[in-house]
Amino acid sequence: MRIFTVFPLLLIPVAIYNIIAISGREFATTDYVRGRMDEDFMAVPMASEAVWHVTPGHALIALTVLLLFFELLKSTGFGRAAIINHAFSMVLFIVCLVEFLMFPAFATSVFFLIMMMSLLDVMAGFMVTIASARRDFAIADGGFVD
Repeated sequence: MRIFTVFPLLLIPVAIYNIIAISGREFATTDYVRGRMDEDFMAVPMASEAVWHVTPGHALIALTVLLLFFELLKSTGFGRAAIINHAFSMVLFIVCLVEFLMFPAFATSVFFLIMMMSLLDVMAGFMVTIASARRDFAIADGGFVD
């Protein structure tokens, strides 16, 4: 169970996007990935008699938001596992940034939003760690923190 506290959960949507973006021996084009992300794969009839069309891109962003929530909960942890998780989250964000800037298949809005959520995970993790370390440091010195 400890492995889930170390590895960032946002690795799952990034891996799914990478699987979609890699076709055959080389990366796919932006148009190919955008086409795959914009196809309807589910239609949900609503009470208003409208039909809600869900695409793989929408589903992937929804999954990423859900996993970001759990990552933010994990960021409140402390200890060696939390520090390793923050480091892996930083590596994941750097990988996402490089893919976004260097490979055409990753220059889509879906991947950009996934990358931004990865950045939020990194920032939240380090901010929570710094805030808790400051509090621990002040209490250890006998001072009180507001």
